[in-house]
Amino acid sequence: ATLHCNEDPALERHFRGHRDAVTCANFSPNNKQLATGSADTNVMIWNLSPKARAFRFVGHKDAVTGVEFSPSGELLVSSSRDKTVRLWTPTIKGESVLFRAHTAAVRSVSFSQDGQQLVTASDDKSVKVWAVHRQRFLYSLNQHTNWVRCARFSPDGRLIASCGDDKTVQLWDTATRCQTAVEFNSSGTCIASSGTDNTLKIWDLRTNKLLQHYQVHSAMINAFSFHPSCNFIITASSDSTVKVLDLLEGRLIYTLHGHKGSVLTVSFSRVGSLFASGGSDAQVLMWRTNFDAFSYKEMLKRHSQRVNPEPPPHLADIYPRGPHLHSAQSSSIEVTLLLPSSTLEHIVRQLDILTQAVSLLEERLTLTEDKLKECLDAQAHMVLQVQQAGEGPMESGSQDSSA
Repeated sequence: ATLHCNEDPALERHFRGHRDAVTCANFSPNNKQLATGSADTNVMIWNLSPKARAFRFVGHKDAVTGVEFSPSGELLVSSSRDKTVRLWTPTIKGESVLFRAHTAAVRSVSFSQDGQQLVTASDDKSVKVWAVHRQRFLYSLNQHTNWVRCARFSPDGRLIASCGDDKTVQLWDTATRCQTAVEFNSSGTCIASSGTDNTLKIWDLRTNKLLQHYQVHSAMINAFSFHPSCNFIITASSDSTVKVLDLLEGRLIYTLHGHKGSVLTVSFSRVGSLFASGGSDAQVLMWRTNFDAFSYKEMLKRHSQRVNPEPPPHLADIYPRGPHLHSAQSSSIEVTLLLPSSTLEHIVRQLDILTQAVSLLEERLTLTEDKLKECLDAQAHMVLQVQQAGEGPMESGSQDSSA
């Protein structure tokens, strides 16, 4: 079903320009630009103000695997299967500095919160940390035994989380460079991880325990992003859907359709009002979040009017005995996007829906008219009976008195 409620996510913009699968996306801190990377080897900067032209940055020799703006928004970093990392100035000039980073494909790159360092993850089984302004290699973390898919700094910069094809999520202390035991939530208390089993796991860093376990996709989860409030997470999957999970209530609340083929990347903006998705169909979709516009109590009230969710497991400041397993439920809401390329089909469908709605209204109106006619007939019959009953005794009484 296609829903249009004011708290439901809605398509805001639709960007075309990549020539191959869109593999990564990231919003600028001021929400004025969206950066995307693609298997076509290019980085695109989409200027979100109306009628502004997009920038295409050419430099990588193989697929782009990661993009991220610096916290100040003055720099953009990209990683690639060509074994390099590039630092760009996100302007029309598109100048870049090259880091010959690894001996194999670089799978991810990310800034520290202060913008002073970069962390990269690679198929050479290493995680590396770099100084941004000096453009120098600092140190390497080498405990993984297979390809490293992703590495991220914690918000306070004291930890690095990495995950790889060795089926481990590893935590590193940046001061000692030692292993202490991905994606951090904004408070730095949780990380999320996904694997080839189609599930998403939320971990509590304070106890190193699994908090929540979501089994809502029918194919591999390729990317996910925490909402800045830490109350929601969005996931991108090879089952061609984007899903929105409510972490406080512990359930799936939206399934978004719009991509044809695998959805490879998804990212919230810094304030959470927008999110972007990209996929193997070479399309970039930018969505208006909407569901975060209400307070949590208001949102629960609105959802409870449509569905009857299970009692919520609380995520904040609790340590459950065991992880919660959450599977796809019928209470989630499907939001289907009909893309501009199928505008005619969209109009036809909408007309069909309107025709059905009008037909249904006509049927209901006819039924209402019939019911009303029955009521009026019954009422007239009752009035007639009362009148006849009232006139009978009066005539009888007058006859008696005249006698």
